[in-house]
Amino acid sequence: MTSPHTPPAAEDASPGTVTTFDAFARFAHAAPPAPPQPGQPARSVEERLAYHSQFVTVRTPAIESLSRSVRTLMILGRSQGITARPSLIVTGPATTGKTTALLEVGRTCHLAHARRAAPGDTSVPVAYVLVPPGATAKTLACEFARYLGIPVTTRMTTAQITTAVCHTYTAAGVKLVLIDEIHRLNPRTSNGAEAADWLKDLTERVGATFVYAGIDVTASTVFSGVRGAQLAGRASLIDCGALPARAGEREPFRELIAALEAALDLRSHRTGSLPRLAPYLHERTAGRIGSLARLIRQAAIEAILDGQERITKALLDSIALDHLAEEHYRPRSPASRRTRPRSR
Repeated sequence: MTSPHTPPAAEDASPGTVTTFDAFARFAHAAPPAPPQPGQPARSVEERLAYHSQFVTVRTPAIESLSRSVRTLMILGRSQGITARPSLIVTGPATTGKTTALLEVGRTCHLAHARRAAPGDTSVPVAYVLVPPGATAKTLACEFARYLGIPVTTRMTTAQITTAVCHTYTAAGVKLVLIDEIHRLNPRTSNGAEAADWLKDLTERVGATFVYAGIDVTASTVFSGVRGAQLAGRASLIDCGALPARAGEREPFRELIAALEAALDLRSHRTGSLPRLAPYLHERTAGRIGSLARLIRQAAIEAILDGQERITKALLDSIALDHLAEEHYRPRSPASRRTRPRSR
């Protein structure tokens, strides 16, 4: 595990806030939240609360793997013009960092393009689109149009919107298309089948590398039937699963905890105290990155508000997490954690 890297966290740049080019560009260029640095003046309470609300994003193995694969596939498909380029699918359970990985790779690609671009270059390197619930071919086409501000009216047919999307995306020079919430696509329904066919058509008409992300995609209907086989035959998988407590000689989860602890801005926190709680934290969060980050961020905010300025096991145990984490974690004591007094 590498040291903390600090683009805006996924919670700060949530999927729904970056689904237009202008919003994505602002996200990509935004100054990242910075951990405290030696010699800097102490930040105020409000500044530290805001910092822990955004917090840092650690470059996880999934982000590293996705970054390498996207770079390779973009080069591989650069001169491929007849069939659709190879694609990638980021899959895994909920709260394991899929959207964070997708946004970080998109941000990196956007900034790399901005550094190379000549003055006056108006090309668009990256598109980020959410699959709408109950997606149809037309609603999906409208989401792609909305990203680049392509005018769409209710009277336009799907074919007309598609033509406008393909023309504009090609003219804008889009090279990387990120499609999130792909598990919402259900090819077993007539609407879902049309949407899947529309997406396949788009990948053959727009010269870009497509990267999809969704919850447990391989077990969903996205890979079912003929349409699913076509997607599976073109896409490589990046597994964004829960981090194991141990992997060979390494302890990936403990390394992640240490990286997050190093980024805290608390006045009385004891360095090393959180990695020592790795077995408890792994059990508490089921190794899910999103659950762990939320737990540490929320504990840091509470530690500031109550003046304790450090994170203890008692404080961590008093915080209610997301339902998935709470269902996984079962306190060994007979008393329910929800009724446990908050003594620290």
